[in-house]
Amino acid sequence: MTHDSLDSFLKTARAELRRGPVALIFVEDEVEIASTLQHHLQMGFGAVVVFMPQRMALPEDLAQQIHRVSYDATAQGAVRSAVDAVSAAAPGAWIYYCYNAEYLFFPFCETRTVGELLAFHSEERRDAMLSYVIDLYADDLSAHPHAVSREHAFLDRSGYYALARKDTAQDGAPKERQLDFFGGLRWRFEEYVPATRRRIDRIALFRAKPGLKMQEDHRFSDEEYNTFACPWHHNITAAICSFRAAKALTRNPGSREAIQTFKWHNSAPFEWQSRQLLDLGLMEPGQWF
Repeated sequence: MTHDSLDSFLKTARAELRRGPVALIFVEDEVEIASTLQHHLQMGFGAVVVFMPQRMALPEDLAQQIHRVSYDATAQGAVRSAVDAVSAAAPGAWIYYCYNAEYLFFPFCETRTVGELLAFHSEERRDAMLSYVIDLYADDLSAHPHAVSREHAFLDRSGYYALARKDTAQDGAPKERQLDFFGGLRWRFEEYVPATRRRIDRIALFRAKPGLKMQEDHRFSDEEYNTFACPWHHNITAAICSFRAAKALTRNPGSREAIQTFKWHNSAPFEWQSRQLLDLGLMEPGQWF
């Protein structure tokens, strides 16, 4: 179904949104739109919503399975505005958001649906799930100048770390159960990445509620949403495997000429399965077996 604006979508799809879980996919360019949508349809979302300009085309078979909203996701604050609006319209529903050329993985996703994942997470009294954005990149930039190739995708198998998140309101004391996570291309090529965009943690799955707002840095106004686990044990985490950083580094004039390859001694072919991400410690099942 096609909607000519965000307001039109919210008026006509409110009941479907509340059933959830809902995937919101924001299109920034024409790279891997179809594969992104197909991947998330296979995850078992109750509704998949793509925000993209009218000028961009979609395969007819996919267009019939999703909600398409005419929207400029590259405008300043556009993603936050849309996420907040959908959240306000669907209190109680689980919402996920990502960009094109990003792919959600969670423990055992080959045999379990995102609905089953969130049902268990809800039973643990959690309203948000920490996700790590794991950078993907093509092995050969001469063959793939924009660093995107699903068939020849690589990731970093090490180099990830976390730092205590400081509470500016409490004289820099560490925040409880909150960390800033780093790694991947944003860490290896940090000289080309603004400091505010180097973190790889994202609260990509959350339960909508009245008054909840997404911040510019992908955190939320409710501090409990920004925690990595509950007080009594570890919780499930997910991974979003993303070509987004690689695309940006190959397009940015400052880094485009300086980077000849993204591969290094800790690169590994991406296998497109949750087992590899679990083995590398890039997400964890918590108590979900």
